[in-house]
Amino acid sequence: MEIVLSKILSKIHHQEDKLSSQMMQMVDEAYQMTLFLNEMLGTIKAKVIKDNFANEQQEIEFFKNIKPQVLGKLIYYNKVFRIETSCPVSNGEIHQSYYENLLKALKSEYKESICNEDFYRYYRAGRTDRDHTYFRLGQINYHDGLKSGVFEIDLSFSTYYDNKIAYIIANELLYTYMITKINPEINPDMIMINGDTNKDISWTNSQNALIELIYALYASNSIAYGKIGIRKLALIFQVLFQTPLNDIHHSFHRMKTRAGSRTAFLDQLKISLEEYMDKDL
Repeated sequence: MEIVLSKILSKIHHQEDKLSSQMMQMVDEAYQMTLFLNEMLGTIKAKVIKDNFANEQQEIEFFKNIKPQVLGKLIYYNKVFRIETSCPVSNGEIHQSYYENLLKALKSEYKESICNEDFYRYYRAGRTDRDHTYFRLGQINYHDGLKSGVFEIDLSFSTYYDNKIAYIIANELLYTYMITKINPEINPDMIMINGDTNKDISWTNSQNALIELIYALYASNSIAYGKIGIRKLALIFQVLFQTPLNDIHHSFHRMKTRAGSRTAFLDQLKISLEEYMDKDL
């Protein structure tokens, strides 16, 4: 059995683009994406249970990188739907304070329930030494004093820690979403080109390529003399290209240890530019 991450992400992005092009309200878009992702997750689950994994590495890859992307977005869109259907007004101070309070609650949850955990530090550091324990079925150690949510998961389709990554991804996306709600100057709905939205401006390379570019600009102090933090810089690019970037910190740590060139996209940019220059000679 093989489930390819790039194909899964491509299907998700295609559905997001399809719904975005229909110019529907965010509450409707979130609802439709919730249905779409729930069905996708169900299909993947049936395939996993039926065919099983070819080897240990395939199992680890699925529960560490593939399933959390689908489940994370499902959690995200479901929360956005709940947020939007509970919003008391459509604008004004009450509207602003509503999202500010949600953001404070999200930050509080992060500090109390996520960032202090050993697993969170393991994941953020891009480590792999305990992957065989965290991302294989039947490896749960109840002596670790796990939270009661462990008893609510389907142990035939979860290692428990894949769910934790999914919530990290969902919270990253929610943080970006609420920031754009609180700061209308960087709200995607406010970015206009010739009276139209920027729906035709899309990032058509991989997410890793965009993350590589963002970090390069950040590290070189090329924007605002380096006074803009990496999170805000990533937010600007997400808004510009209308593409969520899932967990940029973890992706960056993986780049640091990947085989071959660690700056594959930047290397290709240089080659492409030089080839383009040569055409004019």
